[in-house]
Amino acid sequence: MIQTGPPTAQLTKTGIPVRNLWHMLLYAWDVVHLKSHWKSDVENAPTLDALLATILANLIQQRLRIGLGRDYRDHASEIAGVRGRVDFNESLKRMSFQHGRACCQFQVFSANVPKNQIVRSTMARLVQVGEFGSSVPEANKLRARLRRLVRDMEAVDLVELKAASIRREQLQRHDHDYRLMLAICYLINQMQMPTEDPGITGLSYLDRDAFTLYDIYEQFVAKFYSHHLEDWSVSPQQKLAWPTDDASDYLPVMYPDLTLQHQASGHLIILDTKFTAKVLVTGRWGNQTFNRDHLFQIYAYLKSQEHQSENHKTATGILLYPTVEHDISESITIQGHSLRWETVDLSKHWEEIESDLLEIPNTVLTKYLQPTAIYKPE
Repeated sequence: MIQTGPPTAQLTKTGIPVRNLWHMLLYAWDVVHLKSHWKSDVENAPTLDALLATILANLIQQRLRIGLGRDYRDHASEIAGVRGRVDFNESLKRMSFQHGRACCQFQVFSANVPKNQIVRSTMARLVQVGEFGSSVPEANKLRARLRRLVRDMEAVDLVELKAASIRREQLQRHDHDYRLMLAICYLINQMQMPTEDPGITGLSYLDRDAFTLYDIYEQFVAKFYSHHLEDWSVSPQQKLAWPTDDASDYLPVMYPDLTLQHQASGHLIILDTKFTAKVLVTGRWGNQTFNRDHLFQIYAYLKSQEHQSENHKTATGILLYPTVEHDISESITIQGHSLRWETVDLSKHWEEIESDLLEIPNTVLTKYLQPTAIYKPE
């Protein structure tokens, strides 16, 4: 899964430095305020698994010092006396009443709850399959630390990790440290589970890796612009309706990744992120072209909404690709709409990545509206 690079720039399989991927995750998870935390861990992590495992260990170790989060959970047991709801069938079967006991179902305030079970089970899984870099001593040291933490949580059950159950737990109200731990567990589960369902059919690891990173990239771009663009209204995954008088259950739903509207001018940008290996594809005659499906998609987003307002008639469409090889910035005008192909080089230093992303809406308004102030970077 992971390749090691120079000490100052450890790379993931896709060529993205581990430290940059961590910054992307902080935005995707809405925890940008943690940028300055764990700096040495981020810089020195040889792999993404090692980074996530280290930060997960740091968080749960802190929790163990102050006490694991607890919650009420259902519990069934044979006890002296009566508590909660009596299970008469089980009590009669065990002849509990003759001994002054009863089988009861009641709630207990316990640390053996799903959020702790997920964290412990994830660490146990990392001990077995985590890829922690080429340095055997450092990898063994991290595995030993994870084993100790798994032992320290022995009162918490190990459970089968499923993406749906982790996601369901993420929707609960938790402290910020548990929200981050569950997000890490979900990502680790997505990266390492070879299939969605039990069976003999496997899913290519490369496909899994690409799928996971696509999701991260999409969320990162949306949260990044929401965080930084103070002069814009940012709407992720805003549903677009087809301008038709005839309803049909078979029309595909249109959900562009991001809709930006400049508050002062009203100018609209419809932006779609595309996490693909290459920006250009080989055409029928061996020539390099943009992906036509991507072009048709963004064109449909723009043209189908022209009836909404004058701003929609002049909206800009942007296809935003990540790259670690080269930059592309191209634009054409079709029927009053500017269509742009932009890239963000995720192998650059993080400050440059932020600057490049903020420059994209700036370029649009500079070309068409000549604004005086576009954004306020941190």
